[in-house]
Amino acid sequence: MAKKWTNRNLAGALHFVTGNVRDRKRIFKRTENCVAFLEELQLLRTRNACKLIAFVIMLDHIHLILNPRDGNIQSATGILKGLSAKRVVKLAPPGYFFNGKENQVWQESFKSLALWSGWMISQKINYIHSNPVRAGISDSAVGYRWSSFGTIYHSEADPLLAVDKDWWWPGDLEGLAVTLGEEELEKVEKLRSQDRRR
Repeated sequence: MAKKWTNRNLAGALHFVTGNVRDRKRIFKRTENCVAFLEELQLLRTRNACKLIAFVIMLDHIHLILNPRDGNIQSATGILKGLSAKRVVKLAPPGYFFNGKENQVWQESFKSLALWSGWMISQKINYIHSNPVRAGISDSAVGYRWSSFGTIYHSEADPLLAVDKDWWWPGDLEGLAVTLGEEELEKVEKLRSQDRRR
């Protein structure tokens, strides 16, 4: 069975990230919170050398697929959570996010799974876009406003919903070779070649 990499900085891989709101508060029922989060996500994408492949904002959590240039998913996710939390706190009633010591929007931890084969990436993109339907908050992936579905499949022009068409940075394969080692890299190359034949 393949080893699961969780929350590991892995240069050369995409990262499937899940972040939960503290106490699972349904803060993304409010449009202004969704917009604030997406504005910070787009800044992460454009200013901090982090490719955004797919995303969905659910009522109390988010799913993203990211590729930070340096592979540091912990730093990229930390920046996004910190900046988006500041924005959301400003929009909330006083004390709404206060945990007794400070304001806290997000759970302290997050989950990340490294992806490098086309099959794994496609599976997670489909999971992201079908999440609102499975949760019963939308009748279809097409009709859900807060995801990358429209951008990826229908060329949605809203800059808040932009994603990167080119998922990889120059040198990503070499980065994987250094991080994983030659034996694991051979498995990755084999998976990618199988994906290309499908």
